[in-house]
Formats: sequence, structure tokens, C-alpha cells
Amino acid sequence: METTVALAGNPNSGKTCLFNELTGARQHVGNYPGVTVEKKEGKYSRNGHTIHIVDLPGTYSLTAYSVEEVVARDFLVNERPAVVIDVVDASNLERNLYLTVQFLEMGVPLAVALNMGDVAKKRGIEIDREKLSILFGVPVIPTIARSGKGKEEIMDAAVRIAREEKPRTPLIVSYGDDIDGALLEMEESIITNGFLTETYPARWIALKYLEMDEQILSKGQKQNPDVSAKLEDLTRRVSDHLQKTLNTYPEAIIADHRFGYINALVRQGVIKFRDHHDRLYASDKIDKVVTNRFLGPIIMVGVLMGLYHFTFTYSAVPVGWLESFFGWLGDAVSTHIPAGLLQSLVVSGIIDGAGGVLGFVPLIMLMFLGIALLEDSGYLARVAFMLDRVFRVFGLHGSSVMAYIVSGGIAGGCAVPGVMATRTLKSRRERLATLLTAPFMNCGAKLPVFALLIAAFFAENEAVMMLMITLISWLGALLVAKLLRSTVIKGESMPFVMELPPYRLPTFKGLAIHTWERTWQYIKKAGTVILGISIVLWAMMTFPGLPDSQLLEFENQRAAAKAAVSMEISREVESYEGKAVLSREASNLRNQLLGIDSREAEAALRNSTAGRIGTALERVSKWAGFDWRTNIALVGGLAAKEVVVSTLGTAYSLGTVDPEESRALSEILSKTPGWSPLAALSLIIFTIFYAPCFVTVVMIVRESGSWKWGMFSIAFNTLAAFILAAAVYQVGLVIGL
Repeated sequence: METTVALAGNPNSGKTCLFNELTGARQHVGNYPGVTVEKKEGKYSRNGHTIHIVDLPGTYSLTAYSVEEVVARDFLVNERPAVVIDVVDASNLERNLYLTVQFLEMGVPLAVALNMGDVAKKRGIEIDREKLSILFGVPVIPTIARSGKGKEEIMDAAVRIAREEKPRTPLIVSYGDDIDGALLEMEESIITNGFLTETYPARWIALKYLEMDEQILSKGQKQNPDVSAKLEDLTRRVSDHLQKTLNTYPEAIIADHRFGYINALVRQGVIKFRDHHDRLYASDKIDKVVTNRFLGPIIMVGVLMGLYHFTFTYSAVPVGWLESFFGWLGDAVSTHIPAGLLQSLVVSGIIDGAGGVLGFVPLIMLMFLGIALLEDSGYLARVAFMLDRVFRVFGLHGSSVMAYIVSGGIAGGCAVPGVMATRTLKSRRERLATLLTAPFMNCGAKLPVFALLIAAFFAENEAVMMLMITLISWLGALLVAKLLRSTVIKGESMPFVMELPPYRLPTFKGLAIHTWERTWQYIKKAGTVILGISIVLWAMMTFPGLPDSQLLEFENQRAAAKAAVSMEISREVESYEGKAVLSREASNLRNQLLGIDSREAEAALRNSTAGRIGTALERVSKWAGFDWRTNIALVGGLAAKEVVVSTLGTAYSLGTVDPEESRALSEILSKTPGWSPLAALSLIIFTIFYAPCFVTVVMIVRESGSWKWGMFSIAFNTLAAFILAAAVYQVGLVIGL
């Protein structure tokens, strides 16, 4: 029988690092049902005992302010893990114990992992963990998650707790006469009516009502409207009284008394400071330079340039290998499958479609590695801190920065969790402005498009181009946010407070796990969603095919070309296999026949369902430099941006008949008439700003609570993207680019 253990703790406490040390490769990542918050699970075995470990989202409290807090709390209540291991940052003990107190108030079986003791020691902080254990009545085990120190001890403690059968008595904290009196009255009503008590402790339910916890209020109203109304009335009376007497409200009083309880507890000899505890820590010294008003932005740009240079430089060779592999695979399949629809489906629909996206896996992996390095070291939090000053100018909040970064602000994120991250913004106006502009960031789905166009037309300045794309996406997002905040979403900005975690040296194991998790998600998407869309688009680009009259016309052209030369020349071309050297007359005939085949393939593609859509749009899209093939790709990109690359691969594969032509799509584009650096730049601009993928639109609707904003993001973003792309292309033509 497995024991389920939940890992919980504040963000930056080392919780996920401990999870990686415990589970290693025996973990998998998914999403919690109904939300896009990551669900990490893994196995740990010790002394013949298998433990199922769940890494809960990082959270500061158990009050339902954010989706992470709701997910963590619901897991504890619904799944009832045998033990909760609360990972506490020893260098910020009092703040971290706020969550610990809430676990104890819930009455969950608890063990405390006193993590980052090495950091605390460097700061001159000494913690008496035995005294802390006695005062809380739970095991407190010192750990250093980065090195794995203490992991066996904390898991042994968890197993011991799991084997205990007696339920834990919830902790009772006094919140002052006003709150305590209300709690007693509410508890009596809750217990008498059995109100939600099958799930939560009675006192805890009363606390949630006083904190106006939306989730608990909603559950209470559904189960027993009368009892819920009585509790809400009591809450209003207490709130009115506190407002009149102390100019405050129950939630603030509860938080103050919790911190007071923690402060009183740690003053009982739990924490001691050595003489130099007030010195300037290493992180603070680094921050004096890294977050400096003038040097900080310069360093930030340098870091981004380094990341992009590293990614493009060291991914070039493996990307080339994969391009060659998929080219060889296409040739091999063409040899073994007779010409026809099946060969076209496998080669053009699957290999050149989804294979084109998979070809960028090395680049994506290196980009994710760089981002994991910046994230695990603590630098990304500094980026958010520095950009807050800029964001306030555009009517946004410092917390908006993290939503942008998660969405792909440094390239490689995803707009879906980025939109979800806006839940941390308490102001509805700032949340709306952020979730509507976060999709402008360069998510991992857009990276293959940028990588393709940069390789084809800007190969000599790859890092510079990627930096330009990043700056354009940020500038565009901020300008649109300012426009929205000045028109349809007016209102004041909220103040910004953010914790800066200490700098840490990332572990190789942690970097490897984080990089592989994100890369595997990309590979799975390419092998499932993108593959499916590629096959559908292949069908749309293949059927209905040319009518018999047009097919006969092309056959007549071939017959006429062969009739114009001698029978020997015609036989020489038919027997040519790419190895023998043709005579000049035979070479001319072969080129004529290939030209006819190419015109036939292009005509068939134009006549297909997708070709007709692309051709109809070309009347407008030509102003931005997009031809009908590009239009097909961009329409497919509404489902997922990677489809732009896979569709271009399919479209140009279907339109190509020369077996000797390179299968590297970047080379094909660079040699195709109508394509140029200017057209590529226009397409880059359009890709940055046009409508979010379908899943992101759904999330915008869910987070905003209205389809109006989802439809707005599709229409407004696409219109703005086209105007910008057309302006770039037309101005470029005028100045001769």
C-alpha cells in the first residue's frame, strides 16, 4: 500500500528542489483537473516503503486568493494525504511559518522540513529546531534540498506520522475578544447543523467566513443557504464593529494575530542572531549592481543577448542533423511507398508537417535550459522588480511582469499559464489589461516560426534579431496596455510589493529536470496536437484536387514537350535516376517536365480547400507581403502557432516535385520568389501580435468571465497585427529594403 505525502511551502522555499531530489526521474507532470496549474507527482522508495509524493503549488497562505491556493487547499481537503511536509525557508522563518500555522489550524498531519539552513547560517541566524518542534508539536527536520541533505530523515518522519492512527487536534490561536467571541458563536451554529463539517474543522470554517473566503462562502451557500446567511450576517456585524472601533476588518486582525503568535513563539529561544546578523548579505550586494537604476537594464539586455547567442550558436548543429534526418526519412518513405495519396500524406502531411516542428527541439531545449538557469538562480524575480517602474507608466502592476515572463517574455513560455498568473492581481482592471496583452509575448509555440525565418533570412544576426523580436513584443504589449487602460479599462493602479529570493547556484539535476519537463511538453504537443492539425490541413491542401480537364491539359503539355525531341532523348530522361549525367538536350527536357509538374502541383494546391481560402485572403494580405501559402499557415496558426511552420512545410512540400531539392524549409523559403527579408520581417511582426491560440482564448474567457474579451482579443489583436505588418512591409518597399 502506498502512502501519499504532499510537499507544500512558500514560493522560493526549495520545495520543488526537494521534490526533484526525492523523485528524480520517477516523476511526471500534468495539470490539475479544470485548471492549468501544474500537477507534479513522483515516487520515493525507502526501506521497502513506497511513497507517492505530490508537489503542491507554492503558496503563502490557504485563503483562496489565487488558483494556486485553491488547488493546494482542495488537494489537502479532498485527497487527504497521509502527511503534509511543509518546506520552510530557515533564512525567512517567521514569514514561512504563517503557512505552517494555517496547516496546524486545519489539523492536517504535518512535518516541517527546515530548509536552507546553510543560507540562514551565512546570515548569522541560528535556529533551535528541537524547541520549534516541541512548541508546534510536530517533527522539525533540517534539510538542504539542493544537496539532498536530510531527505531521508524527513521521509522517515513522514512515514512515522502516517503510521499514527490518532487524528491531530487543530491548533487554536486567539484572535482577540471580538473575533474569538464571533468564532465561538459561529462554531456552535456550524456544529449544530453539521455545516460543511464532513470536510473541514468547524473553527476553520468560521475563520474562512470571517476572512470572506469566496470558495467556502460558495460551498456554504449551496449546502445550507440559511446557515450560510446567518454566518455571513455575523461576519458583517463583526466587520462593522471593527471598522468603527479600530478602522480595520476581520481578515487583517486574523493575519496580525497569526504573525503575533509566530513572533511570540520564535522569541522563546527558537531564533538567535550572531553579532553580524545585520550585515549586508551577498544577495543584497549583488542586487546593488544588478537592480541598479542605470546598470540593471543594461545587464538585463546583456543577459538576454547572451541567452539568445548561446541558444542559436549551439543549436545550429543538432538542428541541422534533425533537418537532414527528416529529409532522409522523407526520401526513404518516398522510395518504399508508391506515389499517390498515401505517400503524400506520410511525406508531406506528417514528416514535412509535424517533422518540421520537431526539427527545432534542440533550439527549444537550449532556450528552456537558459530560462531555467535564470529562474532557479533568482534573476527572473529581479527582472520583475526592475520592470515594475516601467509598468506603472503604462497603467500596469509589477505583478504583471511575472505574467508576461511566464507567457514568454524571454521567449519559450506559454500564454495559457501566463493568463492564469494574472489571478495574483487584485485589481480587475490591471488583471484585464495584463491577460489581454500577455499573449503578445514570444511563447514557445512562436519560437519555431521565428527560428525558421531567422535561419532563412537573418542567419548572420540571429541573436540580435531575437533580441529585437523580444523588445518589439514587450513594447507592443505595453503600448496596447496603455491604450486599454486609457480607454476601455480606466482606473488607478495598485501598489506593488514583491519578495526577492536570495541568489542560488542552480543544481545540475534541477536544471535537467526543469528543461526536460518543458521540452517534453513541446515534443508531446508536436506529436499529438500539431500532428493532428497537420493531417487535417494536409487534407484541406490536397482535396478536391484538379478537375479532369486541367489534368488533361498538363498531360498534353508533357506529351508536346516529349514530342519535340527524339525518342532516344525521351528514354534517357525516363531512365534518369539522379546519378547518370544527362546530355544537354535531355537536361533541357527534364527541366521542362519538372516545370510542368511544378505548375500542376501549384495549381492543385491553389484549387484545394485551403488554397481557395488562402487565395481569397491574398487580396488583402498582399499589403503585408503574405502570399496564399502563408495565409493558409496563418489560419492554421489560430489553433496553435507551431502549425504555421508545419503548414508551410506541407504547403511547400506539396508544391515541390524535384527530389533533389533540399528539404530544409529555411532553404526553400530563401530561394522562393516573393520571399525576402522584408516579407519575413512582416510575418514576424504579424506572428508576434495576431490572435492568441484557441486554448489561450478560452482561458481569457474563463479568467475575464466573459466571451466578450475572448472575441476582443481575436479581433483586436489580428487587426492590430495586420496594420503593423502592412505598415512595415509598405514602408520597407518605399525605402527599398
